[in-house]
Amino acid sequence: MKVAQIKFSPWDKAYSFDPHDLNLKKGDTVLVKTEIGVELGEVVDIIDAPPAKTEGGASPEIKPVLRKANIGDASKMKEREACKKDAFETCKDLIKKYKLPMKLFDVRFSFDGGRITFAYIAPERVDFRELVKDLTRKFQKSIRMQQVGVREETRIFCNIGVCGREACCRRFLKDLGNVSLDQAYTQQVAHRGSERISGVCGRLLCCLNYEQPMYEKLSAALPPIGSSIKTKQGKGKVVNWHILKQSVEVKLEDGNKTEVKLAGE
Repeated sequence: MKVAQIKFSPWDKAYSFDPHDLNLKKGDTVLVKTEIGVELGEVVDIIDAPPAKTEGGASPEIKPVLRKANIGDASKMKEREACKKDAFETCKDLIKKYKLPMKLFDVRFSFDGGRITFAYIAPERVDFRELVKDLTRKFQKSIRMQQVGVREETRIFCNIGVCGREACCRRFLKDLGNVSLDQAYTQQVAHRGSERISGVCGRLLCCLNYEQPMYEKLSAALPPIGSSIKTKQGKGKVVNWHILKQSVEVKLEDGNKTEVKLAGE
């Protein structure tokens, strides 16, 4: 079945909706029915997805795309967004008042006008109950606080990566995925220090994900570290790998070390 991937804001994830018979394409603005009301969103992809199954075997309901947005819908949303600056400054002042360890970076009004979402970044969980109470009294709307990671913030606001090119997360990378320190060790770059293997977001470089499969394949062809092998200089123990060179460092029985290239290389 065809499924429309729709985002309601640049920093939120994409949600799946049923386009029914609508001829949708990437970039279209549409009205959709969500669990908390009608929303205006942008189509970011159209995919073929097999029907998902719940634990009981039934197919979960996918909310429908109601229709494509028109000029009137866009005007209505623009009116909502006109209040964005006031909401942002009010929330920012309250965060300062309560000395909360969080950074506000965006505000979004729902299409139906009944809800305001405040997007923020924080290193840990934040108790913002008093903040929400004040915001509710001020705006008389349902208030939603949404924590966003620093990698998502970089996707929105960063242009150039540490390599000097446009950041991958901004240019084409849809799913940021997980990058682990184990990958840095596999690729033998962990010794360079966190600054040299981190992106502008301060997290490990997404590049590590791209190159991981190649390193896993190449390292699988090398004898395990700690194993004994024969060399032209005699027997020895593998103490280190040079994965890209497809060679290993061997400590010989006499204590000397030698580098041995993989046979056939």
